[in-house]
Amino acid sequence: MSEPAQQDAQTPAAARDFAGLAAVVTGGASGIGAATAALLAERGARVAVLDLALGEAERKNDSPSWICVPADVTDDDSVRAAIAEVVAAFGGIDVLVNNAGVGAVGTVEDNDDAEWQRVFNVNVFGMVRTARAALPHLRRSSHAAIVNTCSIAATAGLPQRALYSATKGAVLSLTLAMAADHVREGVRVNCVNPGTADTPWVSRLLDQSPDPARERAALEARQPLGRLVSAAEVAGAIAYLASPLSGSTTGTSLAVDGGMAGLRLRPPGAGTR
Repeated sequence: MSEPAQQDAQTPAAARDFAGLAAVVTGGASGIGAATAALLAERGARVAVLDLALGEAERKNDSPSWICVPADVTDDDSVRAAIAEVVAAFGGIDVLVNNAGVGAVGTVEDNDDAEWQRVFNVNVFGMVRTARAALPHLRRSSHAAIVNTCSIAATAGLPQRALYSATKGAVLSLTLAMAADHVREGVRVNCVNPGTADTPWVSRLLDQSPDPARERAALEARQPLGRLVSAAEVAGAIAYLASPLSGSTTGTSLAVDGGMAGLRLRPPGAGTR
């Protein structure tokens, strides 16, 4: 792939750091994926949105630098066909954002084997399939990067998230192993660990609770910043990790969680000691 375009002297380097690069975003039609695809395009990338239901993402399909490709990350043939279509359109791949994922609620007792297999098939094996198909093309890039969407659930014990947490723990370990495997091939691999993000899935989860407003308030209070993480904030972290400006960053998990992973605050009014 080509080098990023020369920056204008008046333009901040980060504003067009993806110029000349081709990016694939799985699960790119909504939530964090949609915010990421839009940000990468804004910063100069040619973007391929891969998703089962492309929806609003297809409205940008009139641009040669934006394509939408239907893909099912649980099906290897579907993934390989989608990656081949991207390469045919863009000539290669420089950035892969492994974002497609599904949620799960419950303790270890609450989901049967079929549900455990379904969620792992999307959240973990889906990343494996997409990376496996993209790696031959990423190796030919001068600025190859993979960013996996992980979760705070990989590093903190959250109630009613046994299955989901297990998949995200696997994603964290997979990220580190991939980073070690591919660093000498010029492929950087990192992940983002969002806290509870204000996405369509979380909104649907809240709507299913007896008191959605109270449940939202509880989720917001759990994060030291006192609010849910925005999809745009996670997209910004993904762009940082994927950017050629971060060429020495690999094997890193970046928390975007409002301080949830590292801060231990007392309740309001409990004093300072």
